[in-house]
This record gives sequence, C-alpha cells and structure tokens, in this order.
Amino acid sequence: MACVTPSRRALLLGAGALAAAQAVSGPVLAAARNAPVDTPLRWLDGEKPGRLEGATFGVPWPRGAVRPSQAFRIRSGDGRETPTQSWPIAYWPDGSLKWSAHAVTPDAAVEGLSIVPGAPKAPARPVRVVENGTEIVVASGDLEWRIPKSGPVLVSQASRAGRVTVQNLSLVALSQDKAELAPTGVVQSARYAVQIRKVTVEQTGPVRAVLKLDGVHSDGSREWLPVSVRLYFYAGAESVRIVHSFIFDGDPARDFIRGLGVVVQAPMTDESYNRHVRFSGEGPGVWGEAVRTLTGLRTRANPTPAVRSAQIEGQAVALADLPEILRNDGLQWIPEWGDFTLSQLSPDGFTLRKRTSEGHAWIDSNVGARSRGLVYAGGATGGVALGLKDFWQRAPTGLEVRNAHTDTAQITAWLWSPEAPPMDMRPYRSANGMDTTAEEMVGLNITYEDYEDGWDDAHGVARTSELTLWALGATPSHAAFSAMAEQVADPARLTVEPARLHAAGVFGDWGLPDASTPIRQGLEGRLTYLLDHYMKEAEQRRWYGFWSYGDVMHTYDPDRHMWRYDVGGYAWDNSELSTDLWLWTSYLRTGRADLFKFAEAMTRHTGEVDVYHLGRFKGFGTRHGVQHWSDSSKQPRVSNVAYRRIYYFLTADERVGDLMWELTSSEQALLNVDISRKLPPAPGRAVPEGQVVSGFGTSWGAFIAAWLTEWERTGDPRWRDRILNGMNTIAGMKRRWFAGEAPFDLATGRYQGQGDYVGVSHLSAVFGVVEMTSELLDLLDVPAYRAAWLEYCRYYNAPPAEISALLGTVPPGRSLVEGHSRLSAYAAHQENDHALALRAWSEFLGRDAQSLRALLNARTTTVGGVDVLRPIEEDPQVSTNDAAQWSLAAIQNLALVGDSLEEAAVRIGFTT
Repeated sequence: MACVTPSRRALLLGAGALAAAQAVSGPVLAAARNAPVDTPLRWLDGEKPGRLEGATFGVPWPRGAVRPSQAFRIRSGDGRETPTQSWPIAYWPDGSLKWSAHAVTPDAAVEGLSIVPGAPKAPARPVRVVENGTEIVVASGDLEWRIPKSGPVLVSQASRAGRVTVQNLSLVALSQDKAELAPTGVVQSARYAVQIRKVTVEQTGPVRAVLKLDGVHSDGSREWLPVSVRLYFYAGAESVRIVHSFIFDGDPARDFIRGLGVVVQAPMTDESYNRHVRFSGEGPGVWGEAVRTLTGLRTRANPTPAVRSAQIEGQAVALADLPEILRNDGLQWIPEWGDFTLSQLSPDGFTLRKRTSEGHAWIDSNVGARSRGLVYAGGATGGVALGLKDFWQRAPTGLEVRNAHTDTAQITAWLWSPEAPPMDMRPYRSANGMDTTAEEMVGLNITYEDYEDGWDDAHGVARTSELTLWALGATPSHAAFSAMAEQVADPARLTVEPARLHAAGVFGDWGLPDASTPIRQGLEGRLTYLLDHYMKEAEQRRWYGFWSYGDVMHTYDPDRHMWRYDVGGYAWDNSELSTDLWLWTSYLRTGRADLFKFAEAMTRHTGEVDVYHLGRFKGFGTRHGVQHWSDSSKQPRVSNVAYRRIYYFLTADERVGDLMWELTSSEQALLNVDISRKLPPAPGRAVPEGQVVSGFGTSWGAFIAAWLTEWERTGDPRWRDRILNGMNTIAGMKRRWFAGEAPFDLATGRYQGQGDYVGVSHLSAVFGVVEMTSELLDLLDVPAYRAAWLEYCRYYNAPPAEISALLGTVPPGRSLVEGHSRLSAYAAHQENDHALALRAWSEFLGRDAQSLRALLNARTTTVGGVDVLRPIEEDPQVSTNDAAQWSLAAIQNLALVGDSLEEAAVRIGFTT
C-alpha cells in the first residue's frame, strides 16, 4: 500500500509497519495469503452522490487475514475499476493488518463498489507533489496549486491551464478588548493575519495528497491563536478540502474574537455583466446574480430572453448580443454591485444584502432559514467557490464577497461572523466569596458544580472547521452549484456494512440488532427511541452554535420543561458516562447515516472544545457544566481517546489522529492537577517525586485507550509495554481492582504499593474502561490481570454477603447497577456461568415486569400553551447518564449473554 508521508507520524507508521511485518509468523502469513478479503462498500446515505470531490474511508480486517503490505483495488459491480490509494492505519498484535485507509477519486461516485486484493488502478492524471526551496506545488491535470513554505498565505495561487484562478488563500482574526460598547471608554480592535511557520507533506499521491500547515495569527506585534490547517487534494477534483483547527490562547477578560475567517482572492477579468455571485440557500436553493444585471430593464434596453437566460445561468454574454442602447455606453447606467454578504447569525435565519462598494448603503436582497454554506464569485473564464461545513449549525457564521466589480474579488467564509456580538470566553460566574474547599463542596451539593475560582478557564480549548475551496473554469450553473453545496453540507462517505464491521472483530462486545422475540423487540425499540430522542432534542432545543454544536445536555428540568442549561453540572454533558461511546457503538450495529453524522459532530466537539490543548490543563478535559470549560474538575476521563478512536478508524481523519497522539502523554498532567484534591486523604495518597495517585478507571482507563490506539497505529511495543506494566501491577495488589487507585509511576506506567485497601467508585467502569479492557484481554494474554478484572466484574454488583466474603466489608458507592450489569455479563460470558448471566439480566431488567414494560413503552408528550416558549415534545424521565449507560449495557449484554435473555424475562413475568 503506497503512501509517502515524511512526517513524524509517518516515520512512526513506517517503523511500526516494518516491526509488525517482522513479527508475523509463517502460519499467519500463509493464512493471510489465502484469506478472502473481497468487501462490499456502501455509500453512507444509501445511494451514490450526485457530485463527489474524492473520499477517504477505513476498512477493518479480521486478525491474521491480511498481510500488512497487501495492495487493494476498488471496482464497481460491472467490473470497472476506480483509482485507489491505500495505506495501513492499524495492526493486530501478530502484525497482520487491522485497519486500512483508502482514498478514491471523484469518478468513484457509482453504485456497487467493492474493495478487493490486487494492484490498484492509477489515475489518468495523478496528483503530483513537487517541493522546492520556497514552495510546494501540487498538480493534477491542468490544475496547479502553489503553497509557500512560510509566510502570510496558505496558497499563493491556483491556476487552470495556466490561467490564475485563485490567489492568496489566507486566514484572518479580528479582536477587540471589550465585550460590548460602554458609555465611557474606547473599544480597541485589532486585525491578525496568519503566519505559517511550518509545512509538512504528509501524503504525495497518486490519488490523494495531504499537506499540513502550522502557524499563528499575528498583527506584527503580537502572536496568538495557534492554527493548524490541512489541505487535501484529490486527483480529478477541482477543489481542495481544508481542515482548519485553532486553539484559543488568549485572556478571556480582554481578548474577544470579533471575527474568524478564511479568505481567498479571485481575479476578475470578465466584463462586469459576465461576472457572477452565487450563494447557497435553503435546501437545494441557489441565489445567483451578476455584478451588473441585464434583467428587469426598461423595454428598449431589455436584452432578448436568450441573453437574459444565459446571464442567469452564468453563461458568457457577448456585447454584440446586447441592445444598441447598452452597446453605446448605456451599460454605465446599470449599477455594478461589488459587495455581497450572507449572514447566518442564528441557526434559524440568514439575511442576504449587497451594495455597490464600500462607503455606500447596503441593500436588502433576501432572507432565508438555513443556508448550506457555499459562495461563488467569478466569471465565464473562471472563478472561486468557498464552502463551510455545518454552516447554520455553527452560527454565527457568514459568507461574503468584496470588490467583485474590480480586478480582484475577495471571498471570505466567516467561522465567526463579525456581524455577531464578539466571542465571549469569560467565566459565566464569579467566586461569590468562596475561598475554601468546604464552601466549594457545599456548592457541589446544591448545583452539582465543582466550582473553584480560576479553574473555569477557556485558555487552551480548540475548534476544528471543515471547508472546501474550488478553482473553477467557469461560473457553475444553478444545478451544479446546488450539487456543490450539498457536498459542502453533507459530504459523501464510503463505508462498509455493520455485519462486515462485526465480522472483523473490532471495538469489543457488540452485536447486530435482533428483534426476533418480544423482549428483544422491546430492548431494540428502547435503544432506537433513545437515539431518536436525542437527535430530535438537538433540533428542538437548538443545541447549536460555534462552541456547542455536537454536545448534548446532561439532565432535564421537568418544572421548566427545559434541560438544566444554567444549573451547574447538570448542563452540557461533556462526554459524561460515555455518551460518545453509546452513539458510536450504536452506529456500528445499525449503520444509520443520521446517527453517524450526529456522532461525528460530537467527536468534533468533545475532542476539541471539552479538552485542553495547551496550558496547565493540557491533556485533560472538563467535567460537565454550564460552559464547556466552566467546571473545575479537569480529568482524563473527558479527554479519553476511547471516545475518538472509532471515528478515526472509520474515516482515517488526520485531525482526530493528532488529538489522539496528544493524549499519549496526558498522564503527565496529573503533576499539575490533583484530581482528588477536594476529597479526604485516602490510603496510599502520599507519594514520592515522580509518582502521582491515579485511579484505575477514570484515569488509567483513559490512558490505556491512548496507548492501545498508538500501539495499534504504529506497532511500537513501548505502548504495549506501558499497558502491560499497569495490568501486571494492578493484578499484583491485594485488592486488585477493588483498591480503586494507587500511586502511579509516570516514568514506567507501573502502580506502586500493596493495594491492601478497598476503594470502590461507581464511576470507575463507566468511562470507557469496560470497552478498552475487553479489547485488551482479546489482544494480550495476561492471566493474572484477566483474573483480577473478572473478579471485579463478578463482585461489583454481587449480593452483600458475597462481596463481604471477598473483601471483608460491603463497600459503599456501588450504584449504577443497570450500567454495571454488563460487567456481570462479561464475567458470565468469559466463565460460561449461566447463573451469573441470569443475574446480569436481573440487574439490567429489574425484578418488576410492569416497570420494565413502562420503560420500554415510554414516549414523549406534547407541552404547549403558556407553559413553554413554543410547543415541544418532552420525556422528563430521560437523562443522558442513564441513556448512555442503559444503552451500552443493553448492547453489550445482548452480545455477551443474549442466549439467556428470554429465560431471564420469563423469570420476572415479562411474556408476550
């Protein structure tokens, strides 16, 4: 699988691939050579896209089935091949291929594709990357992009057949030192351009080339807002995909971002009546006008219907075809409109205005609800289109064209529109005189907020945006432009069927939906209901916005008929109790396109906004709160790689790969943040230098997710060994997992001490450690740790007499019984214990058939009138903690002990 990637990540991948290949035994290689690997592919939305700009996706392979050097080709149902580029992104411990990534060209937009072994077809006009001293040139066919290695622009120009179509792709940030105008005082503003410091070629083709550009924003005297941009080029595409990530590193009290944008210039060489501007509107709708319109004129000056129609469609109009009055200097009386703005300041409405030029009044043109986020400016000889994904969902956003009547138009996609109030990153509350831990803990018991003055800091949070930039040879028709806008808003994706994912044996314990009996039908119905409920709530409650899109709320307030958006730790969820894993595991088993997109938005949010990427909290995330960074509990349970890795392997997304790599050393943040600082001292908490107290579940459970993923991605044994050090030392303790935490040596990853105390927390197993441990025990043979984990699984929910016999006490804190039923199920499955399987189902289903039926049949009710702002559908019984853990337990119990379900249902009286 050819892939040229001279970056640090690539060097690790190359070394890992070599080590992995050397580790493959003869029998495994023999099996791999003969293994059938034909895999049908499907479009996520169920049908081929109307337009494709290239696509990248991941495919899993069963252990031992495929050699790490296997080549792949992709063909359609009629045997035609599409150009393909493939590379490995994960390996099994035996060195065989676990996940491969594949890139395809725009001509892959057909039905019936499958991936098969064999040499891939090369593009007729491949992507080529040429590097010289000052710039990198990426070319495909007659389209050539020039990327300087440093300086104030990302792309200096793009040309088609020698004609410059795109110029000076850059970034802009506007800021001011106050949040709002005041009766006294002056608001100071500043404008920052990008300064690129480093460009890395990550892939060189032939189907796909990737460049990563790193820099900062600068106004000449100050540098801030670190930014990383990836440019993706596909053979045969007229566009470049842009993934823009920045980190907020300002002072929330004085750095208010007024605008954040991506800017590009388009040379305008056509006559003004052959220059056009396009904006995407609602659904397939398009707004399109010329810089100098030829329609609506008085009869004598009005061109023929053919000429008017040609202008509307963006086709070239000849001067000779215009009425004589226009040819004879009459055109000067038709205004040239140079500036156009579409502002999406809320998810429910946009406005469109235009003016002739700066210094003149804006004229209202149109309004609408939700734009798909694409703008075009150009003419018959070429132009530029720029689109922003999740445009209305991320409001306030904007699209603008400036100076289209001059030689050079400027097109901007505003990630944060300067027409909106400035971005306010200040804390939402003050200390209110609290200055002791005791006072803060009182607040925790009232509003569920872990408040600590100065810890509600946004410094270090990040956000990633996705854009597409086209260098076009002519103005697109309305239909073509609408298809482009659809690709911006909802990019076409290739993937494999859930059954194929399951057959590969990836991501732990889950199975395909089965509603073949009444109790199974009830459980599957509840699983579907909860997923649908949250997706509907995102729309109903408008869980949108630049910083919030992708997250959900934590707990409902039935008195106000609202989620508790303003009550401490009950507000934004921030991955609490593994919401991300619930959504992704549900997608794996259903393949639902709407669920993929919902989970994708959550991954983009929780991996960026809820996590610190620089500063004193780097590597940790923030517990649930009113603002995504407001709670003072900073923990690795939120920054957990377990919540990102499924999306990464399904898509091979490099940005998420960066985020996961960042967390391979996140345990070092324990030196800066004492997670248990507000709790009474626990046994073993006094530790020497170089060690920290680390919980087994919420901390180490997150660390092993990062180390496992890096071991899979690179084959580097140091990550495996670090995991083994923790497994072996936990297993060697007297109370093993029931010790809960112990001193942790940061250099080696080993736990220290005897662990001769009991420390049980209901949170230990609900932040991904169940899923990660299931995968680890399938990959690593550590009998002592296996026994320790199975002991914890068997006894966590055990009757008091049983756990007392094991530990000499009945430890407090054993709540979340339903969620922990999957631990009982895991032990039952591993030890083939039918009685324990029935106990697991009893823990999950409860002992009352009537209550179970009520749960499975629950539905929303309508609330309207004066009790609410607008009519809503509500289910006050749903909370995100319960929804996530109930669903994960249902999925895993069905996969592990599903053969005992019917018997368990009969025992509690649940019958047809």
